[in-house]
Amino acid sequence: MIRHVVMWRVKPTGEHGAGENAARLRDALLALEGRIPELLEIEAGVNELEGDEAMDVVLIASFADYAALERYQKHPAHLEVAELVKAIRTERRAVDFSV
Repeated sequence: MIRHVVMWRVKPTGEHGAGENAARLRDALLALEGRIPELLEIEAGVNELEGDEAMDVVLIASFADYAALERYQKHPAHLEVAELVKAIRTERRAVDFSV
């Protein structure tokens, strides 16, 4: 099994503050559950602590293997969320590992 962990910092955009954008991203990520067959498990959350090293949103997702992760990343539902991410993120960090 592959664990895919991604963290983002987000910015305010238009009528949305950074906190609202963080919640929008979390909700969009969680809405992927059941829409992409390769996505076995998903968790997403908004950071509750302040700090210079803190990120705003985290995704933790599980896939059967790296091929499944690649198919997930190309799925139209994932690409929709990726468009939101591009519009609101200032920073991204990711780790993929076998469990």
